[in-house]
Amino acid sequence: MKFSIERDLFLEPLQAVQGVVERRQSLPILQNILLSVGDDAVLSVTGSDLEVEITSSTEVPGATSGEVTVPARKLTDIVRSLAPG
Repeated sequence: MKFSIERDLFLEPLQAVQGVVERRQSLPILQNILLSVGDDAVLSVTGSDLEVEITSSTEVPGATSGEVTVPARKLTDIVRSLAPG
C-alpha cells in the first residue's frame, strides 16, 4: 500500500476514529487502527473496541491497494506534528 495525502485531510478521519480506540485494552490489536486502500483509491480508516466500530474514508488518487494496522495514538501524534499542507 502506498498513498500520499495532505496532513489536514488525513488528520480528520484519524481523529474521528481515534475516539473509539482505547489506550488500555485487553487485546493489544484494539489499540490499533486499520488503514486500507482498495482498488477504487479510497482510504478507509477503521477503529473498534469490539462493541463499536467507526470507519471514515477519503479519496487518495494514485494510491496502490493494501491494508495495515498501526497504533492509533502514535500515528495521530505523528500526523499532528507535521507541518500543514
